[in-house]
Amino acid sequence: MLDTQTVLNVLRPVQDPELQKSLVELNMIRNVRVDGSKVSFTLVLTTPACPLREFIVEDCQKAVKQLPGIETVDVDVTAETPQQKSLPDRQSVPGIRNIIAVSSGKGGVGKSSVAVNLAVALAQAGSRVGLLDADIYGPNAPGMLGLDGAKVTVRNGAQGEVLEPAFNYGVKLVSMGFLIDPDQPVIWRGPMLNGIIRQFLYQVEWGELDYLIVDMPPGTGDAQLTLAQAVPMSGAVIVTTPQSVALADARRGLMMFRQLGAQVLGIVENMSYFIPPDQPDRQYDLFGSGGGEKTARELDVPLLGCIPLEIALREGGDRGTPIVLADPDSASAQALTEIAGRVAARVSVVALT
Repeated sequence: MLDTQTVLNVLRPVQDPELQKSLVELNMIRNVRVDGSKVSFTLVLTTPACPLREFIVEDCQKAVKQLPGIETVDVDVTAETPQQKSLPDRQSVPGIRNIIAVSSGKGGVGKSSVAVNLAVALAQAGSRVGLLDADIYGPNAPGMLGLDGAKVTVRNGAQGEVLEPAFNYGVKLVSMGFLIDPDQPVIWRGPMLNGIIRQFLYQVEWGELDYLIVDMPPGTGDAQLTLAQAVPMSGAVIVTTPQSVALADARRGLMMFRQLGAQVLGIVENMSYFIPPDQPDRQYDLFGSGGGEKTARELDVPLLGCIPLEIALREGGDRGTPIVLADPDSASAQALTEIAGRVAARVSVVALT
């Protein structure tokens, strides 16, 4: 007679591809039941956005079907996102499991588009997601998330004023754009910038989140320093374009996070090539080619993906409907969805190793 331990033993060689450890040893196989010729169990992944979900399920089913008399293997897939490691000199944000910075060395490389679509893609996969727009001088996230003109509520909490974030497409958002008039410039020195970012971290009712995506301003200034020194981060995603000027600044931004002790999850190459809408089978390297891959290799970090430049991507941002929702079958949406899965997988590796 087969029992639970026999099933666990046959599943022990099956590994999580990212963590390269046994699913059984990681306690990702639970609730094993044997009922005649049928085996059922729960597979607990480290993120709902796991890009290798189908492969892991298939490997589990193949392993169990090696047992004599087993004809059916039912796998109930769920997810528990791991908590980022705490640090003694930094204050965690209650309820938030992982904080991910999306940064760039220079402006104009599409960092905010990547941050917004990354957040929405993770939410669409089933994760609880928040987006903190830390680009205080140029708060564009509300428009890109279809929240232009939205109002946020400030109420009194146990420790002072608390801001309730806006919400759309499964993503909670807080931004300076909600607190000022559309044409009002923010003319602040570093200490005020430091204060508002900390307020957005600790005085917002984020609730329970698997991921808080932080859309950083470009460069290596006060905002990056504040975030890296205030909270334990799961890591940073560096956005660049293939051209040499952007890559040079991206390298500086990447090295800044390393010097501050933050994990670099990888590089995203945006605007990798242009796809004409009337010739979808053609592509043009407007900003060069291969720069992101070369930089990732030289700095020993993953290349998380390459996003083509499509008119629909720009239109989605202007309309407030991210491309992963507006046109999920487009090349750019598919690239962004794959990048979201890779980012989630990398965060799990950082948290569990």
